[in-house]
Amino acid sequence: MDLALMIAKSGLDAHHKNIEVISNNLANANTPAFKKSRAEFQDLPYQVINQPGAPTTVDINNPSGLLIGTGSKMSSSKKVFIDGAQIPTNNALDIAISGRGFFQVALPNGSEFAYTRSGNFSTNEQGQLTTTDGYPIQPPVNIPIGTQQISIGEDGVVSVTSATSSTQQQVGQLQLADFINPDGLQPIGQNLYLATTSSGQPTLGNPDQNGLGSLIQGSLEGSNVNVVEEMVNLIEAQRAFEVTSKAVSAVDSMLQRLNQTA
Repeated sequence: MDLALMIAKSGLDAHHKNIEVISNNLANANTPAFKKSRAEFQDLPYQVINQPGAPTTVDINNPSGLLIGTGSKMSSSKKVFIDGAQIPTNNALDIAISGRGFFQVALPNGSEFAYTRSGNFSTNEQGQLTTTDGYPIQPPVNIPIGTQQISIGEDGVVSVTSATSSTQQQVGQLQLADFINPDGLQPIGQNLYLATTSSGQPTLGNPDQNGLGSLIQGSLEGSNVNVVEEMVNLIEAQRAFEVTSKAVSAVDSMLQRLNQTA
């Protein structure tokens, strides 16, 4: 295959993957605590025709050489962990994280934890605090039967007031997990992430301490996707795809002309 076609093909693949990343960002513009992704690119190895610095005569070296690139690739899609906007809901079990940290949840297999910043919690039939998919928060927090009012402090202390007593009673402590490299977390859907070798092991602690974020009751963290910014990125990616496809058409026309004159 002609090298120019191979180069253009690699560019089309890279631009198409970039459009897929942008499309996913836009699709999750209203997903609570969603973190947008950013496509990152690399150039492919170069074809060395003349090595830079190679001698051209006894006393002269080639100052720049002759190297032809072989295209580009999308090397990674990096999550951008900046906070989304705080959206008031006035729901006692909606909790936003302001700053670093993730809630830890137990997965159904019982031996693995996942992590989320989405704090739209509910309670199950046992009164245990869970995600919207029913995964229990860890460490467990149980809301007693007959609770009239739930109070969650910035430091994660959960207190309740019952119908028979106006005195608040502490029933649990929400904790946050932090990672040395959050970019290494693996998103698995359902607003959940898994720890990986790259992210490192989680460090648990109480909110609003040791650099961890604070909790805001009655609010949700919104998606950090800026729709206008993503639309601009989409237009740029689309134009890049179109221009690269022109290179394919140009090479195809040149090869047709070459075949006609051969």
